[in-house]
Amino acid sequence: MRLVLRFIPLWFLACVALLPAAQAQDYPARPLKFIVSYPPGGPADILARTLAQKLGDGLGQPVVVDNRGGANGNIGAELAAKAPPDGYTLFMMTSSHAANVTLYPKLGYDIMRDFAHVSNVASYPLLLVVHPSVAANSVGELVALAKAKPGTLNFASAGSGGGAHLAGELFKTLAGVNIVHVPYKGTGPALLDVVGGQVNLMFAGVSAAMPHVKAGKLRALGVSSPARLKAAPEIPTISEAGVRGYEIASWLGVSAPAGTPPRIVSRVNAEIVKISHQADFAERLAADGAELQVTSPEAFTRYVEAEVQKWGKVIRDSGTKGE
Repeated sequence: MRLVLRFIPLWFLACVALLPAAQAQDYPARPLKFIVSYPPGGPADILARTLAQKLGDGLGQPVVVDNRGGANGNIGAELAAKAPPDGYTLFMMTSSHAANVTLYPKLGYDIMRDFAHVSNVASYPLLLVVHPSVAANSVGELVALAKAKPGTLNFASAGSGGGAHLAGELFKTLAGVNIVHVPYKGTGPALLDVVGGQVNLMFAGVSAAMPHVKAGKLRALGVSSPARLKAAPEIPTISEAGVRGYEIASWLGVSAPAGTPPRIVSRVNAEIVKISHQADFAERLAADGAELQVTSPEAFTRYVEAEVQKWGKVIRDSGTKGE
C-alpha cells in the first residue's frame, strides 16, 4: 500500500482532501427534499411549504415538500433519519417527535443520534378554552370546579399522545385536578364537540380556537405560553392565572440526517435566520398564532434534548400510551 501511495502525485491527494469542502461550497447543486411527517393542511405542512419557498429562493434550488404521514409522525421521521446525509434531505422536527421517544419505546430512529438539528423555527402556544356552560370564568375557577367535582369535567384532544393531550396531562399534574381525557381523530372533530358542548374544555391551537372565542361560542381562560399573546393581550397566561410553572407549546423546527456536513447545516441555518427577518414571514406566523423561535444548531440540539426529558416525565407520570 505504501508503494502505491508513493507513486500518487501530491497534487491529486490534495484535491481529494479538499473534495468535501468543495462540495459543501457548491451546495446546493440540485433540488432539496423537505420531509414532513404529517398530512397536507396541518401546521407542520403549512409552515414547511412557506419555509420551502423561501429556502428555495435563498439557496437557488427548489425545495420540494414530501408529506409522509402516519404513526404520529414516526414514518416520516424514520425515512428522514435513514436518508443520505448529503444536505439534500431536510426534515420538519416537531414537539410530537420529542414526546414519541417515550410514547413509543421501539422507534426505528433515535431523535438525538440520527439527526443533525439545524434550527427551531416557530412555537405554537395553546389556548385553554371552555364551553360557555362551564361555570368558570378564569383558570382559578376552573381548578376550583375540577377539585370540587373530581372526574366530572372532561377535555378533548386530537388524539392520545398529541400536544393537546399532553397539555391536559400537564395541567392535571400541576393543578392537582382529575379531568377526563376524550381523544378524537383530529383537531377539527375535537374542537367541534367542545363548541357543541359535548366536551367541557380543550387545549387548542390559537388559530383554530380564536374564531370560536370571538364568536362567543367558547371562552378563553388562558394561554399556555410564558408570555401573553401579542394578538390577544387580554388573555392571561395559565401560569400567571394560577397554575404556576405551566408552560407548553407545540414547536416546529428543521433537522437533517446525522452526518450532514457542518458547513451545510450552517448554510441552511443562516438562510432560516434571514427568512425570520422577513416581515411577510413573521406576519404569516402571527396570523396562525405562532411565534418566531429561530435558534442556532447548538441551541436547537439542546432544546430538543430538554424537550425529550420534559415530556418523558409527563408521559410516565400520567401513564399515557401511544396509539
